[in-house]
Amino acid sequence: MPMTVANIITIFRILTIPFFIATILYYTQETDYLRYVALGIFLFSSVSDAVDGYIARKHGQMTDIGAVLDPLADKLLLISAFICLYKVGVNFPVVRFPLWLIVAVLSRDIIVLGGILVIHILRGKVKMKTTFLGKATTFFQMICVLLMLLQWIISPLVWYITAFLSIISAVDYLRRGMTQLG
Repeated sequence: MPMTVANIITIFRILTIPFFIATILYYTQETDYLRYVALGIFLFSSVSDAVDGYIARKHGQMTDIGAVLDPLADKLLLISAFICLYKVGVNFPVVRFPLWLIVAVLSRDIIVLGGILVIHILRGKVKMKTTFLGKATTFFQMICVLLMLLQWIISPLVWYITAFLSIISAVDYLRRGMTQLG
């Protein structure tokens, strides 16, 4: 595995996920500082996602392993965030994720990851490039997590947009995956 700066940043992002999970799972209203620790880890991970992509493109450090690890880091962080925040949501004083949002987000990721696995098994090589729709979906999912950690009262419209984008991007990935299978 080429150990480029971009890949090292991505691996570090993955290594922060257990700490993020722990801060969420140990959160109570009495330990509210953990919500801010989780927020810091999440912000660090989100910013370093942009940084590693920039470094990879700017300095010619784009690698096959980086193309796998970068979206994997995003998925691991977001799946962990949605599941953990839903689980501890009853402890949050103001805002809680609705179950249907969790189902939409997780269903998309299961469909995408399952599709990639099927294509890899049947064809050996997966050619799934990120799209604007996929990036918009990830952006809105990150916004949902950020707003939940901040406990800002938000319009349910953000949840509806996130669920809609999650479903539409899952359909798009399915369509593109079927094209690869022939």
